[in-house]
Amino acid sequence: MPPHSSATVSNAAITCESVVRIHRHGSIEVQALQGLDLHVDRGEMIAVVGPSGAGKSTLLNILAGTDEPTAGVVDVAGWDLTAMSAKDRVRYRRNAVGVVQQQTSRNLISYLTARDNVSVPLSLAGVRHSQRGARAEALLDRVGVAHCAARKPSELSGGEQQRVALAIALANSPALLLADEPTGELDTDTSHEIFRTMRSVSEEEGTTIVVVTHDPAVSAQVGRTVAIRDGRTSSEVLRRTETHDDGQTHVIAEEYAVMDRAGRVQVPREFREALELTRRVRLALEADHVAMFPGDRP
Repeated sequence: MPPHSSATVSNAAITCESVVRIHRHGSIEVQALQGLDLHVDRGEMIAVVGPSGAGKSTLLNILAGTDEPTAGVVDVAGWDLTAMSAKDRVRYRRNAVGVVQQQTSRNLISYLTARDNVSVPLSLAGVRHSQRGARAEALLDRVGVAHCAARKPSELSGGEQQRVALAIALANSPALLLADEPTGELDTDTSHEIFRTMRSVSEEEGTTIVVVTHDPAVSAQVGRTVAIRDGRTSSEVLRRTETHDDGQTHVIAEEYAVMDRAGRVQVPREFREALELTRRVRLALEADHVAMFPGDRP
């Protein structure tokens, strides 16, 4: 059983509270995460976006179990990532989380067939040799590349390689799938196919999926997009589909600012510039909202 955290929230696959990560390079300290909060439900598929240096990769590495937070709480499906032993961390990476990288060379072993690539994590998890082949075949069929089982990576297209990588990541039925720019090297049609496959895995098998991306078109393919700025979650875009009386459907996307546990909200740059908001602002509590004014305005 996974080491359990008291921070686990009902139906929560991921709970991050006030997460700080400081990288030290000699006498220099870089604060990659500065009190990040994030909650993701079981079976939810979200995208994480943000500019370079915002903290996306650091968050991904912490959730993958390859990096540790300096402070705060990180709980993934009952695993307390802030208090795991080295042995538990290995167990977590093998059994609880799957990762798909952008570069196919980091996902696949070049001299193995697709079937054997999928069998590697099964072998590491102690699955019997007699059961690995059938499991690998089933996974390749699940992601739509059963016909590629006997092919090596050099014999696969980019889309086929990423589908095999997805099968590898799902080999041990992880609670969490992390995808780092999974379609960054693919054309638009293939990218949409990969996302349709991931959505079906999320919906049918209850796998929680977090996609890290720079591409707004990619983030628009999920129900919730979380933006990170300066090491904190700053805003979320929630999407829902509405159906008109004539049967036509359309997607409505609404952006929300995210308030952290200390009550802080990041005001978008375009708002700050439009109203010339600088170091000080005035707040006014109205009947149903909070108003913000430049500090030097009477």
